[in-house]
Amino acid sequence: MNEHFPSETRVMSGNEERTLRNILREIGGGLTEFVDTRVQMAKSELRETLGAVKTAVPLAVMALALVVTGLLLLTLALVSLTASAFAGSPYAWFYAFLIVGFCWVAFGAVTAFFAVNQLRGRRFPKRTMEVLKADKVWLQNEARGHV
Repeated sequence: MNEHFPSETRVMSGNEERTLRNILREIGGGLTEFVDTRVQMAKSELRETLGAVKTAVPLAVMALALVVTGLLLLTLALVSLTASAFAGSPYAWFYAFLIVGFCWVAFGAVTAFFAVNQLRGRRFPKRTMEVLKADKVWLQNEARGHV
């Protein structure tokens, strides 16, 4: 006959005898492995993203410098053209800078609006969140199946 210890409950499964403590230990190990896997997925996705950022940042800085220089030159040309429309007025250059400056601010505001709308709703890390949602559904289904 089997000895029963007060702190252990024995579960019979086929030919093997397992204690509740061992079963809980196995579940804890599985849960730990599950969480570790998800953390590793998130870290991996973050490393991929950072690798792309490290490559893109110097190129983006150079592009920004070239675009800003070009925009300054184009702006000066546009101001000169606009000032010629007010030829003879002592405020021709003032009006030209005012008009061109207002146009750039308006274009910038519209562009910023579109940029904010593009970023709205984007979450990181997308793949990891999808996997975690699928895991949640799976766990809920497993819990319902065993109840």
